[in-house]
Amino acid sequence: MPTLNSLNNRYQEKRLTIMLIIALLVLFVISLMVGDVNLSIINTLKNISNDNSSLESIILMDIRLPRTLLAVLIGASLGLSGAALQGMVRNPLAEPGIIGVSTSAALGAVIVFYFGLATAFPMALPLGGIVGALLAVIFLYALTRHNNSMLTLILAGVAVSSLSAALTALALNLSPNPYAALEIFFWLMGSLADRSFTHVWLILPTTLIGWWLMLSTRHDLDVLSLGDDTAQSLGVQIQRLNKRIILGVALSVGAAVSVSGGIGFVGLVVPHVLRPYVGYQPGRLLICSALGGAVLLLAADITVRLLATQQELKIGVLTALLGAPFFLHLILKSKREWAP
Repeated sequence: MPTLNSLNNRYQEKRLTIMLIIALLVLFVISLMVGDVNLSIINTLKNISNDNSSLESIILMDIRLPRTLLAVLIGASLGLSGAALQGMVRNPLAEPGIIGVSTSAALGAVIVFYFGLATAFPMALPLGGIVGALLAVIFLYALTRHNNSMLTLILAGVAVSSLSAALTALALNLSPNPYAALEIFFWLMGSLADRSFTHVWLILPTTLIGWWLMLSTRHDLDVLSLGDDTAQSLGVQIQRLNKRIILGVALSVGAAVSVSGGIGFVGLVVPHVLRPYVGYQPGRLLICSALGGAVLLLAADITVRLLATQQELKIGVLTALLGAPFFLHLILKSKREWAP
């Protein structure tokens, strides 16, 4: 029989989910309207339904709609991946960007750029990002398997990020074409500008598979929070659970980074903010974090378009400016837990 506390947690989760969906829908419409050209959504949709090829319909369908969809897909992937990683290692500092997964995915994509494989084979770009993310997650899991302390996780993440950043810098340094090197440099900052439906269809299959793998671990993650021994006694196959999360994170984050570049801290901030509203249960946090990540990245993308700058601010720069102080706050707040 469910307790009063569990019923209250379920009610809070449903209310939070509804609020996040409403916020996402509102931001989705705003994103379609915001830009250098003011659009009337109703009139533009009428033109599209009447097969009237106007400037407004072209802007909506070819520029703003794919950019908005990518913000939702990538934001959801980052938020969901952060929550899944935190549940797997039982550490609130686990996040694709901080522990080096995003950097490694970017390295995989940069290698594809460097050797010109993306031109010959479009799927090479997301595959490169997925392989890079997969190697990073496997390496981190091996290092923290028997020691999931915050200090171990941070040091391992710093090592992975530093190595990936060094190899990325090496590729930029040895690039025979300075214009290609400059293009890679700006791509690494993270942006959703100038993206099309080609990019949406490119990452959609791997993204959805990654989501399914992570969401399928909801119940097991709740049980795992009670400890390895308890989880195993209740029938949770921990190795299988970890493999599903590792592969899911690699698929979704690798695909996201392959089209957007580096966008950090979404997977850290969103689960941390939403965790109290789901009763601190990692399984229930997954869907809410996916919605919250989509809301956060969509809001950030709208913000960079509204800022009066000579050149559009990269969305990865904005999320880093917001997320880095938040990360520092978490470390200062938790230092007593991993201090010797």
